[in-house]
Amino acid sequence: MSDTNPALGFATNGLVRHTSEHGDAALARHAGDPQALTVLFAGDTPLLRREGDALGALHPQATLDGIETTVRVYLGTLDGRPVLATAVPADALDPLAARPGVEPHDLRGLATRGLVPEREIGLLAQSRSLVSWHLRHGFCANCGAPTRLSASGYRRDCDACGAQHFPRTDPVVIMLITRGDRCLLGRQARFPAGNYSCLAGFLEPGETVEDAVRRETFEEAGVRVGAVSYALSQPWPFPSSLMLGCVGEALGDALAIDRDELEDARWFTRDEVRLMLANTHPDGLRVPPPVAIAHHLVRLFVA
Repeated sequence: MSDTNPALGFATNGLVRHTSEHGDAALARHAGDPQALTVLFAGDTPLLRREGDALGALHPQATLDGIETTVRVYLGTLDGRPVLATAVPADALDPLAARPGVEPHDLRGLATRGLVPEREIGLLAQSRSLVSWHLRHGFCANCGAPTRLSASGYRRDCDACGAQHFPRTDPVVIMLITRGDRCLLGRQARFPAGNYSCLAGFLEPGETVEDAVRRETFEEAGVRVGAVSYALSQPWPFPSSLMLGCVGEALGDALAIDRDELEDARWFTRDEVRLMLANTHPDGLRVPPPVAIAHHLVRLFVA
């Protein structure tokens, strides 16, 4: 993608992950390091650090003084400083927000509005996915006993049956289907009026990315797809998906829309899509904003 394109939401992360150090000793060592930084969540709400006019995702350890923590994960280092993800109870939101320089924000809005440095937005996505997984997997799926955080936050262990559980990432295909000078876009009823986007769907077990693109396109729009190529990807921390952006070549253009999935789907010419990107379409039609991978797939089509 061109460097002049708008930034893709949650896709830039300046962290050095140090995955070889994900033993329990790393978290124990860095959690007590006063030089360590932390990405902070109260429930699902990220808390940012304000210094003057600037907002950032990273807090000094002292921000947590006197506050109970529920999850701590060692993420890696940024500019040589250890970085952790920390979750506190949702009811700690107000006490923390009352502290100087601490501001709660909506995570989707952070990426859309570009409020934090670009290399830190991926840190928020990484932290939110890990924290969310820990808070929702406190019991063993094998025997039902409580699990405990281990491997510096990248695993949960069950002492009752010995099972080990690892954070999950759910793959989603999102595809721009083209036929000549046109592309296929659809909209769900929940979309804002006038918004059209790429079709998308979760991969099923035992399915390739290419076959998932073909299956979802046929199921939702009735269009058969031939060649499929990969374009780009995007972490999507709601709660923990990986969007796999693809381009597929349609074998025909007749539509049979699944109205349970889509309110509408139609073919758009390249010139129409240019107008949609510029928000100048005569019918008020638009594509998603740059935070979404669909925006970038469409930009590739018109480039």
